[in-house]
Amino acid sequence: MWQLFKQGGPIMWPLLVTSIIALTVVLERLCFIWRERRRRAPEVVERILTLVEQSRADDAAKAGAGSEDFVARTLTYALTHRHKSLSNALLRQSNLELQRFNRGLSMLDTAITLAPLLGLLGTVTGMIRTFGLLGGTELGAPAAVTGGIAEALIATAFGLGVAIVALLPFNYLNSRLEEARHEIEDAASHLELLLVGPPPATPPNPAAPRSATA
Repeated sequence: MWQLFKQGGPIMWPLLVTSIIALTVVLERLCFIWRERRRRAPEVVERILTLVEQSRADDAAKAGAGSEDFVARTLTYALTHRHKSLSNALLRQSNLELQRFNRGLSMLDTAITLAPLLGLLGTVTGMIRTFGLLGGTELGAPAAVTGGIAEALIATAFGLGVAIVALLPFNYLNSRLEEARHEIEDAASHLELLLVGPPPATPPNPAAPRSATA
């Protein structure tokens, strides 16, 4: 394996760093998703919405206090600051929660884009080395010429491999981000509907003149 790595040329080192960064981000994000799944408490979210529906907003805020569920935290923060601006409180806390799910994805996206480009750069440098040998005394040594071709192919294969392997968890993590966004937006919309409620009916004005009948 080490011999194959050396044959890939100097471009293999930045490719190795890129792969390590991508692997680190993937492992950290998968651990994060696992922890968030364990902290989910849909019964707490349901309890908060039930209390709000019963016009017990203060009790609902107390029911969600201390919860590790990201949806419950969003609703609790909004209820705590509902007298200032419910919609802004929901927006602020939901952005903070989604930012936690989005952390590291830009680095993974960069690694997926960068790895094939580095592999392509290794292809170019390998071919330059090969063509440089064609005009020299090394023409009679096929191993020297094929070494440049091997460098080009190995770097390209390694770069594509890093991008392909990192793409699968990247799409999975993006889907978990969108799932969290949907759950927060659904619960926030439900909360707003319960707090705002239907507009009060306007009672008829007895002093208003009645229309004349024919």
